[in-house]
Amino acid sequence: MDTMLAGRFHLDSRKFAVEEVPIPVPGPGEVLVEVKAAGVCLSDVHLLDGSLVPLFATSDTVTVGHEVSGVIHTLGPDLKRGLTVGTRVTLEAGKSCDQCADCARRRPCSQIRTAGIDYDGGWAQYMVTREDTLIPIPDSLPFDQAAIIPDAVSTPYAAVVATAGVRAAQSVGVWGVGGVGAHNVRVARLVGAAPIIAVDPLPSARERALAFGADLALDPAAPDFADQVRAATGGRGLDFAFDCAGVPAVRDQAASVLGLGGSLILVGITPRPLTITEGLTFNYLQKQVRGHYGGFPESVSELVQLTAAGRLDLAPSITDHIPLVEAADAVHRLQNKIGDPIRLILVP
Repeated sequence: MDTMLAGRFHLDSRKFAVEEVPIPVPGPGEVLVEVKAAGVCLSDVHLLDGSLVPLFATSDTVTVGHEVSGVIHTLGPDLKRGLTVGTRVTLEAGKSCDQCADCARRRPCSQIRTAGIDYDGGWAQYMVTREDTLIPIPDSLPFDQAAIIPDAVSTPYAAVVATAGVRAAQSVGVWGVGGVGAHNVRVARLVGAAPIIAVDPLPSARERALAFGADLALDPAAPDFADQVRAATGGRGLDFAFDCAGVPAVRDQAASVLGLGGSLILVGITPRPLTITEGLTFNYLQKQVRGHYGGFPESVSELVQLTAAGRLDLAPSITDHIPLVEAADAVHRLQNKIGDPIRLILVP
């Protein structure tokens, strides 16, 4: 077999289709992975609707998909890690350019390339990737759960642990309890945050947040919303507010209920401007705004260890399994929140 199915997005026409294409051949330092599961993320939706524009695209057509797990199928030449065919793996969502000091030090880099956005990703039967993006996974970790770690779980994990640096007993608010926000709640619980307040207009999402470890789940439209936050935090306000929705109104509301020295962490992405309408009190209370994007290099491997150790059960995060050929339908379901999915999984 020389061809495979792949979900291809044409950047010029903005058309998406599952097409038959040649199976890629790994070059030096690369491997070919047989894909077993691939997550459907809001970033994929944003790519297809034009609100997320690739900054470092290498072609005018890209195979979508940055949450991927599978099995090493073919080894390219000049590998350095001693990888073997048949190893079960998940993939870091991005790879660096190898041209700056930040990349060499494995720090967050402004030149990061993202699979499924800047270069071919995993909505396919096979995917070529660089060997240093591969994270081995144990036999006990199912492919569908492993696939969502590189973004749906590692993005909020890095936001909580690294960008915010949440400590035990600090108060946390999470706006938008979808694929990323649900895991933001779980990670906040894992590090000991208290109280954890989830905010979402959907009753089903609020119920899910409570099941995932939130202490309180609020409707953002509640007339006494700010009073409820103050009461839950002993009048202090939040130490951290995580915007997992990427909505300007969310950011404004979240900033307004921060306490002294509190930080708004921008996890959700949006092309729209950031606006803080609060005046003098924002300065007086020394509030901060911090940008966040994706997971950090160590996030995926740490999360694989945590799931293998039983600290994090990702089974409740898998909403449904969908054949790769029905990828467009999966995008439609996520975009329109049909069934209020956490993560939909494409299976080649």
